[in-house]
Amino acid sequence: MSVSWVRVETRAPPVFGKETSRGAPRRFAFASLLSATGFFVAPKMILLLTGESGCGKTTLCARVAAELRARALDVAGVLTLPRFADGEKIGMDVADVRTGARIALAERAPRGAGTADLKWKFDDAALARGVHILRAATPCDVLIVDELGPLELIYGAGWLVALDVLQTQNYRHALVVVRPSLVENFCARVNAETRIVTLTIANRAEIFDHLITSITQSPNHLNTED
Repeated sequence: MSVSWVRVETRAPPVFGKETSRGAPRRFAFASLLSATGFFVAPKMILLLTGESGCGKTTLCARVAAELRARALDVAGVLTLPRFADGEKIGMDVADVRTGARIALAERAPRGAGTADLKWKFDDAALARGVHILRAATPCDVLIVDELGPLELIYGAGWLVALDVLQTQNYRHALVVVRPSLVENFCARVNAETRIVTLTIANRAEIFDHLITSITQSPNHLNTED
């Protein structure tokens, strides 16, 4: 019998598209649940999306959210959308994944004038709005958190509440964006099955397909183990 496999290592999650130096991960068959939409949804897992700045992580999250909504799944959470002027990133907005509502989140700041010594000045009301969105996001089919950065994982501010929401696992899947330098920090804080997905400019199409397949499996393409 053919089996659709998921690569999982609970102690040290494997990296999709890279070899991990921590030994061969175990393999488990999808033990998926049939949702009311007619699609199989794989068991709960955090998909940790990482990659260098500018590789398209937020754009990919938005594409994934749109595709899953088209399949009648409830997708919720936050997106951090960039704002540009003359080709330069000058600010960021926070968008509610479920409603599409968007407000200004941060502006580029002079050296030493940013929030927590960062290069961005965050708006306190917008950060609070993001916290409210995250707390109200679950239950849902897919939770998206874009992103958890230094403000949360180093300075303990911003959307740190996302870690509590992720721990409740009141969702079927979570897609979380974390920059490469903070991946180990995140994994040490969240006690949940996590798969690291590394995005590059070259593998965008492959990773999009990989994420959609990981979250939603058609019953015509899924077999279970005997």
